[in-house]
Amino acid sequence: MPMESARLSRVAIVGASSLRGKELKQTLEDRNFPASDIVLLDESIMAGTLTEAAGEPTFIHALDEDSFDGVRVAFFAGTVADTEHNLSAAHKASATVIDMTGALALSGHVAPCIPSLAPCASPAPKSAGSVAPPQSFYSPPAPVIIACTIATALRVFNPHRVAFILFPPVSERDQAGIEELEGQTTDLLSFRPIQQPVFDAQVAFNLLSQHGQQSKPGLAKTRSEIARDVASYLPGRIPVPAIQLVQAPVFYGYAFAAYVEFAAAQPPEQLEAALANLGVKISAPGDAPTNVSVAGESELQLARIEPDPSVASAVWLWGVADNLRLAATNAVRIAEELVGNSPK
Repeated sequence: MPMESARLSRVAIVGASSLRGKELKQTLEDRNFPASDIVLLDESIMAGTLTEAAGEPTFIHALDEDSFDGVRVAFFAGTVADTEHNLSAAHKASATVIDMTGALALSGHVAPCIPSLAPCASPAPKSAGSVAPPQSFYSPPAPVIIACTIATALRVFNPHRVAFILFPPVSERDQAGIEELEGQTTDLLSFRPIQQPVFDAQVAFNLLSQHGQQSKPGLAKTRSEIARDVASYLPGRIPVPAIQLVQAPVFYGYAFAAYVEFAAAQPPEQLEAALANLGVKISAPGDAPTNVSVAGESELQLARIEPDPSVASAVWLWGVADNLRLAATNAVRIAEELVGNSPK
């Protein structure tokens, strides 16, 4: 990497075999994060799995008391349990923690961190020999980033109300969700009984307002967690959006529809300019984004804003983001702030 060795950071990814962990590793490499070494960590059952990092073959290592030795930034991308069990070890090793699992949010002491909206951390000290104390940051999932971005961009127009219908993909439930949708699709087309250990419901060829009773977490719990994180991030002067979730039968890509109502009609081009200023990509007329078109893209993408035909002061937004890449990019941006290496 084109960075001086003194500025290189040893990085650890806990939950490296998860979809989030894999996407995070790829994002670190794509953004040329100044890492001297990327340590891949996971449960002991995944230890020894051959993979690669920065183009070199490597193995996933089991978590133990020495896993964080020399680590400057530790990403937690696996499960809440992984974070809870290993957080103290990371702090003991003076590693800065960036949590993508929500464990820190559950503690009630750490608010979501979204660098594209506001700085989260101070860059590391530049003086030789100085060491910054370890910190903890919560990097939220895609729906929280989406809702906070839209609400923040539109606050200058003083909206009366904002409401989101979010369409989570099955990859939000990691590889098990992917396999369940794939298996159900195959079974239904073959007229076989379906298996539903993850969603406890038929998700293939279907839209769900709730999961089955045995699904943990269910849509209601996920919805409440998203609403909690959005409310904790947005300051009091920004209306907290209403949020509803509908499970979509898609593998990747977090789609949403948003209804925004103002005191008076607002020019759509001015709304689009405010969103673009926060890094949102506005599609060309007649070219709305889809789950397929956003694959591998790091930014939130919107169709052109449409006025509501019945309410003169209201508009509708349609947008999609690659849920894994958006969340991973947010986490890496936090780390880039920490090392003072944010891309221009």
